[in-house]
Amino acid sequence: MDIKLEKKKGLRPKHYGYIALGLLIAFAAWKLIFSSSMSTFRTEKDKLSIAEVMQGKFDDYITINGTVAPISTIYMDAYEGGRVSEKLIEEGTMVKKGDIILKLENMNLYEQILASESNMALKENNLRSTKLEFDSRQVSGKKSLATTDYDLTKTKRNFEQNEALYKDELISKEEYLQTKENYELAIKQQKIVKLQTEQDDKMRITSLSGLDTDLKRMRKTLSMVYERLDHLNVRAPADGQLGFLDAEIGQSIGQGERIGQINVLTDFKIEATIDEHYIDRVKRDLSASLERNGKEFPLRLRKVYPEVRNGKFKVDLVFTKEKPETIRAGQTYNIKLQLGASSDAMLLPKGSFFQSTGGQWIFVVNENNEAIKRTIRIGKQNSKYYEVLEGLEPGEKVITSNYDSFGEAERIVLK
Repeated sequence: MDIKLEKKKGLRPKHYGYIALGLLIAFAAWKLIFSSSMSTFRTEKDKLSIAEVMQGKFDDYITINGTVAPISTIYMDAYEGGRVSEKLIEEGTMVKKGDIILKLENMNLYEQILASESNMALKENNLRSTKLEFDSRQVSGKKSLATTDYDLTKTKRNFEQNEALYKDELISKEEYLQTKENYELAIKQQKIVKLQTEQDDKMRITSLSGLDTDLKRMRKTLSMVYERLDHLNVRAPADGQLGFLDAEIGQSIGQGERIGQINVLTDFKIEATIDEHYIDRVKRDLSASLERNGKEFPLRLRKVYPEVRNGKFKVDLVFTKEKPETIRAGQTYNIKLQLGASSDAMLLPKGSFFQSTGGQWIFVVNENNEAIKRTIRIGKQNSKYYEVLEGLEPGEKVITSNYDSFGEAERIVLK
């Protein structure tokens, strides 16, 4: 009996072709599905800025605009209020310290001076009268003391004589007791007059000292009033240039009101504003430089102002060596501010894409004329390059122009 043999199951050569075709169809379908799931924006390649990522040396600096200003400005405030009676110097004029710029007049102050002078004269008269009175009392006291001393001496002698006579029983007891009582009275009177004279002397010293102190105080007050009178002459506080003067003849100026400023032109500084993005990296004594007529002039960052306004903060820079010969207040310069040392890094040319992405992602161009969105990480930046820390490789090309027109697209097709 014949036995029927079953055919072995397995892949035959023709099956491999079917499998390859199926995989190709599946890949094409996956790519079609994946491509359709990405939002796409189509644009002409010529309208975009495309740059290449490169490896190179990164110079850690920023470029800022600065304006030349005097090394210091001294403001002039009115010590005393008054009406402008005379204007002696105009704006822009060079002045010396102490030069009179304005003259003011103040009738109330004049009246105060007259009142102070009258009080001073009254105090001086009172002091003179008091001194004369005390001198007279002092003379009278000394005269009274001399009289009591004389009376005491005389009564003592009389008492001693009568005491001797009484012992010899040559005079009566009544006569003896009378001379004794006169002598004791003279002693008491002399003590009283002496005590009164001492008290008058002490009172004289205390009173005259108090009056002298009051008189000195009055003289000091009068001197201060005279200084206030001199302050009606507005003087230059330092050598320099009168920058501005807000005062005209006949104008009333209040005490403490700002009326002008003196620009000290012995040296210059440069005032600049920097984006708040760099506020943690900008410190005092950083090096900087500016270029003028092909020559570089070194600077040092002298002061960083803490206040931020409109997204910017202010700094002052000063020249460390020579400065341009034709430098003038108000000139504007481009300044290179060095934030750190140079180092090897992956460099991405700067572009306006940063305003759209904040440097968190970028469109990378591939060989199929497509640009795919990719996450990146950017470190430092200068006026030409960003330092790329992650997400890109040297030689890759990226779109660096503005992304606002791309909307939410994740893929850009370049025509």
